[in-house]
Amino acid sequence: MASRYKRLRARALKALFKAHTMIYEASDGRIGASAGDVPMLLLSVTGRKSGKKRSTPLVYFQDRDSYVVVGSDGAAKRDPQWWKNLQVDPSGEIRVGRKKFPMKATLATGPERERLWEIGKTVNPMWEKYQARTKRELPVVVLTPVP
Repeated sequence: MASRYKRLRARALKALFKAHTMIYEASDGRIGASAGDVPMLLLSVTGRKSGKKRSTPLVYFQDRDSYVVVGSDGAAKRDPQWWKNLQVDPSGEIRVGRKKFPMKATLATGPERERLWEIGKTVNPMWEKYQARTKRELPVVVLTPVP
């Protein structure tokens, strides 16, 4: 029964994320830029296997001129697909509200990761709960706009 629930939950979440992405794009960023009290951006990257552009709504926070996201994937055992894709090709595009621009992704490590992780836990307290439920270290990813 538990595996059936997990499959149903995964399908529902996938449909929710797809709908969120469609509404965010169709409204030109007017709808979907936040979910409750957390800010949301759309990250678009090229699929490492398919070569197709994929967009994912993600909670973020700003750090100077960059945007920071966390690869929590709801405490899944594996990293999210968007992060796996960025490891192959770190370039992509982000939409933050009505603004859209190219970006380059880097993985925060060491003291920078710790600093950003502390900020991130205040923006989205669920990240800390997800980290406690999985053995992998959640990737903290810095998305830097490029000219």
